[in-house]
Amino acid sequence: MVEQQEDNMAVLLVDISDSTRIYETLGDEVAFREMRACLDLFEQAVSAHGGRVAKTLGDGMICLFDAPSAAMTAGCDMQTSLGERVSRQTQHIGIRVGLHCGPVVHDGDNVYGDTIKVATRVAQFAASGQIIATDDLVSRLPPHLRSVTRRLDAFPALARGADIAVHEVLWQASDEYTQMPGRLQAVLAAAGIVRMYLRQGGHEMVVVTTMTLGRDDGNDIVLKERMASRNHAQIERRKDKYVLIDLSSNGTYVRMENGDQIKLHREEMILYGGGTITFGHMAGNVDEDAITFRIE
Repeated sequence: MVEQQEDNMAVLLVDISDSTRIYETLGDEVAFREMRACLDLFEQAVSAHGGRVAKTLGDGMICLFDAPSAAMTAGCDMQTSLGERVSRQTQHIGIRVGLHCGPVVHDGDNVYGDTIKVATRVAQFAASGQIIATDDLVSRLPPHLRSVTRRLDAFPALARGADIAVHEVLWQASDEYTQMPGRLQAVLAAAGIVRMYLRQGGHEMVVVTTMTLGRDDGNDIVLKERMASRNHAQIERRKDKYVLIDLSSNGTYVRMENGDQIKLHREEMILYGGGTITFGHMAGNVDEDAITFRIE
């Protein structure tokens, strides 16, 4: 099928928070029923605001809208309707919503592209019960909707490029929300989220769930080193730990802050504290691809 690109689509990504815990607590059958009921609520909100579900993710969905205002109000309706349902249940379920807009690429039933990636990452940064929107989307809202958003600090992009400016959508007028810190870092800290920061050259990035590294242009971090493989390594977040996984021919090298040098070859290790990661060789004096990391 020929790829079709739709320009300036508004993307809403909704994700049920901590779905693993829900399955562990309720059991598979009850948890699946609860998840399905939540997804039905989300589909109703999408349809009511003229959107469509582009992809279902098991514990969430990617939704497309022609207008940013429709995407934002659908996200607010999702939070509101879920809150009303949860108030009648003993089991608390929360959702995170990310909003962005831009070109979207279709390939059969799949939908992808940088716009989808950014919406996904924005949703991953949101706390349970939050709606986070990019500046690109908020700037296209009418004044009365922009007035119910609050600018947060920009967070670093997960690949080379400019930081992403984001806003919180104040979908409920409660004391808890009006007193919420206006800094994304404070929101993350309050949620007890451990973060991993990467720095390459003068650019800093944050690992949210998974980051891929290699010479292939499809990686989150594209390497120039000739000794690096096309798909060299990846960093995964597993609960509160970050794991470096080597997938390469020549290995990945880690120099810890205490001076210890570790070589990985088709192996993985849990990263801690801080250090330097190099690809295909040990760290040298000049290395454009070298990445320093810290976890806090």
